[in-house]
Formats: sequence, structure tokens, C-alpha cells
Amino acid sequence: MSYHILFSFGLILLLGYAAQWLAWRIKVPSILFLLLFGILAGPVFGFLHPDELFGDLLMPFVSVSVAIILFEGGLTLKISEFRKIGRVVSLLISVGVIITWLITAAAAHFVLGINIQIALLIGAVLTVTGPTVISPLLRNIRPRKSVSNILKWESILIDPIGAILAILVFEAILIRELQPAAMEVVLSLLKILGIGVLVGGSFAMLLTFLIRKYWIPDFLHEAATLSAVVTAFLISDYFQQESGLLAATIMGIVLANQRVIPVKNIKDFKENLAVLIIPILFILLSARLSPADMEMATLSGLVFLGLIILVSRPLSVFISTWGSGLPLKEKVFLAAVAPRGIVAAAISAVFALKLESIEMTDIEYLVPITFLVIIGTVTIYGLSAPFTARSLKISQSNPQGVLIAGAQEWAIKVARELKNHNVKVILIDTNERNVQRAKQSGLEAYQDSIIAEDIIDRIELEGIGKFIALTSNDEVNSLAVLHFSEIFDVENMYQLAPTTGEVDKYSPRHLRGRFLFGKGFNYPVIQNKYSGGGRVTSTQLTSKEVFDDPVLEDKDLDEIPLFLIDPSGKLTPLTTGERFTGEKKTMLISLTLHQ
Repeated sequence: MSYHILFSFGLILLLGYAAQWLAWRIKVPSILFLLLFGILAGPVFGFLHPDELFGDLLMPFVSVSVAIILFEGGLTLKISEFRKIGRVVSLLISVGVIITWLITAAAAHFVLGINIQIALLIGAVLTVTGPTVISPLLRNIRPRKSVSNILKWESILIDPIGAILAILVFEAILIRELQPAAMEVVLSLLKILGIGVLVGGSFAMLLTFLIRKYWIPDFLHEAATLSAVVTAFLISDYFQQESGLLAATIMGIVLANQRVIPVKNIKDFKENLAVLIIPILFILLSARLSPADMEMATLSGLVFLGLIILVSRPLSVFISTWGSGLPLKEKVFLAAVAPRGIVAAAISAVFALKLESIEMTDIEYLVPITFLVIIGTVTIYGLSAPFTARSLKISQSNPQGVLIAGAQEWAIKVARELKNHNVKVILIDTNERNVQRAKQSGLEAYQDSIIAEDIIDRIELEGIGKFIALTSNDEVNSLAVLHFSEIFDVENMYQLAPTTGEVDKYSPRHLRGRFLFGKGFNYPVIQNKYSGGGRVTSTQLTSKEVFDDPVLEDKDLDEIPLFLIDPSGKLTPLTTGERFTGEKKTMLISLTLHQ
């Protein structure tokens, strides 16, 4: 028995990793493989039995895990973003939710023949989208910032709202009489909002106070935060059922927008934790399905799914964005992205268990219908959204633009050469003269510190896919790389080699970017060679060429290769210790030396 338990846990972790790796390799949402693997391990082959494995702990584990996911999502929400998109988001999570609820409930009742009470509950459960499925899509597609922010805010805020709506419908079902039910629903709604906001905000402020006073050591920040989130969720839920998810979300939003303590380490920890929790939840919940549940994929089930995708979502989006000033193509994209995720699966499972003791027809359809919609929407939106974004020309799935720290003369020349080849470039420097010179050269430039706390929020990074630190200060370059690590993957962050010491001894690899241009080519070397008559030039390769590290001491060295731009527009900065191949017609940008 104990071996079977260990085998099951190992299988869950292995399948979760494999699903995410496969999704990363072929650029599709990982939830597709998570659901597939869970169904194969559970109802198909019978390797995994979540109810036997966890027993009565399964649903509490699911509920707490969802709270942690929503807290992590709340940490990504900045009020400065909301000011620009607040009207649209507010309507989507209010008017849009009501439209989605009523249309989905009507479809469940008239198309699937489910009784009206359970149909209303199904409609409420399926109002949620969720960051667990939206975030991976946005990472792959990288749509315009306005669209991305709307979807991000909607997906995080709509989860607790959908859960609240579901619990209100659930309570109305239990009461079964219209007038008492209405009074109970209003009272429950006020209690959920009041207790959720109060508990979530209080715990956020308490944690901020304790960290600011140094009463919690640095190495315990993450553990203290996790404990606080779980405690806030449990206390809020104790006083009012289903208010815990709201409390967790509010706690994340308050922490993200306070200016007293840094939250980067907490955010990184929660992101890593979410990467572990999400696959476990999806595999566990999909493995709970039975072979009979798969039979919901009938013609009527597909019609029901089609009404949600083709009627419910577009109608809610176009009504919610009426008069907002959003371009039509952005509205169309919003209408084409609304996959359901882990919160819908978790809520349906919880309510199905709660209603088992009540003699009510059609309750057995709640979970399979929910999973039909999850699988259908994730598959359809996951495969179609990238194509839709490209067709509407709002996608930047592989942005080649460059953010450059440093606007000294040779950096401006490099930026100009990149721009001449249709590469978007943004320069940042603290020196006013450098910034003015960059602007006079027709470049986008900002006078600011690259390591300023809110610099990421104040510059427009649309179309930017790489970060390059070219300042004269080695420490600033490394700090800037760390600062932007929440935006760019490590493979797309670069910095000049240090001016002193061995490259590999300068700093650990995880605390710096990739070193540029060749061993020994640090700031003073490049500055001296440029000042000695060097020029930044472009040359189109006439044949295939291989580029190794240039040798600094080479007397015959007449150029330092800097960048390659292939015929498709892909930009490759040349880095230390690596070999690069330039195909025919590839553009080589170099620092040509004076002989």
C-alpha cells in the first residue's frame, strides 16, 4: 500500500513535468497535456486514484492550492495598470460575468436538458477563466500590452467573483424559496465581500509591518508569506464560506502595490510554487473523471460548447467594451480568448461533493460538463489564439526589439545600426546629454536609472524581447540583469564582460547575463577602440561564416563582430565562449577598427 502511494505521487510529479516540457517544446498551453495525462492515468488506464490517495484531504488541498494560485496572481496586478484599463475590466467582471452566466445556464438547460437549478450552478462555475490558462497563452503570444493587461486582470479577478457567484447560487438552491433565498444571497454577498477584503488586506498589512520591522529574517520571508496566505484563506472561509479566495487575491494585490517592502523574492517563490501546484491539481482533478463522464462529448455537448465560445464570450466582450475606445481588432482578440482552468474544475468538484447528499436530479453532470468545457476551450483557444493574434497583427510572439542600458556614443551608433535593420531599440541612461544625443539621432531614449524600482512599469516594452547592459559600471550591469529577470528569460539578457578579474569568477551564472562580444572585450576596451577611430558597420554575408571569440591580442584584428540579423529578422547578439553561424544574406553588425 505504501509503495502504491509513493508510486502515485511520483507519477503525478513526472507527468506534470513531462506535460510542461512538451508544451514548452511545441509552444502550446501545458494544460492540454496535463488534462490528457490525467485522463490517461485515471479513467483510461487506472494507474491513479486521487480519492483513494488523498481521501478526505483531497478537496481541502485543492481549495488551499487555488488560494495560493490566486494570491500569486494578485501579486502581478499593479494599480497603475488598472487606471488605464479599469473601465473595461470592471465591466468584464460584472456585466460580462452576468451575460456569461445567463447564456451558459440557458444553454445547459435547453440544449443539455439539465434542470434549471443545476444549470444556473453550471453557468456560475463556468464564468471563470483563470490565470493558470491565460498566463501561459499570454507568454506565448505576447499580444499588445493593453490587451494583455485586460486579460490578466480579468482572469485573476474573475476567479473569486465566479466562486462567489457559484456559492450564492448554491445557497439559493438549498433554500429553494424565492424570497428567503434572495435575502440570504444578498446577506452572503455582503459578508463575503466585507470579510474577504478585511481579512486579505489585514494580513497583507501585518506581513508588511513584520518584514519592515525586521521581525522576520530574510530566509523566512517566503515561508512566512505562504503561512500568512493559508491562514488568511482559512480564517476568511471560517467566518464566511468561499470568501477565502477573495481574501487571498486581495492580499496579493495589496502586497504588490505597497511601497514599504520589496516583494520580488516573495513573487519568485510563489511563481515557482504555482508551477508545481498547477500540474498537480490538473492531473488530480482530471484523473477523478470516470469513463462515463467522457460520454458528455455528444452532439448536444458540442453545441453547448459552441454556444459558450461563439455566443457567450463575444457578446460579453462587445457589450463590456462598448464605448471604451479599444480598437476593433483588440475586441475581437478578447472575444477569442476565454479558456476555463483549474478554478472551474476545483469549484465544480467541491459543489458536486456538497450536493451528493441532496436528492437532486442532474447533479452528476456538473463535473463532466465542466471538464468538457475546460478541455474544449483550452484546446480551441490554445490552438487558435496564436493564429488569431497574428491575423489581427497584435502578436509579438517572438519580439526581436532590444532594451539597451547605456547611451554613450558607441552604444548610440550600435542602436542606430540595429534600427536601420528594423530592430526596435530603446535606450536608457542617467546622463541627460547622452539621452538628448540619442533622441537627436532618432532613437527612443529615456533619462532614468535602469535599476529604478518602478522602471519596468514606466517604460513601454511592447516589441522588446532582449535586454543588453552596456554601461561602464559592471555592478549596475549585473543588477540591471537581475532587475529585469522577471521580464526576460536568461537566454535573452546580456551584459558586457567585467573590467577586472576572470569572467567566470566575476559572479555566479544565475546572477548575471550572458557576456557579450568576446573574452576581454569589456567597456574600457570597446570605448578605447571606438575612440581610436572605430566605426559601427553592417555587412551582408555572401556565404556561410562561423564566428568564434575574437582574440583581443590579435594584431591583425580589424573588426569585432557584435550582432547577426538573419534574413527573417532574428537578432542574435554574439557572446563569449560560444560559436555562431551566419548563413548567406545574414547581416553582420561589427565594430570596425581603424588600421
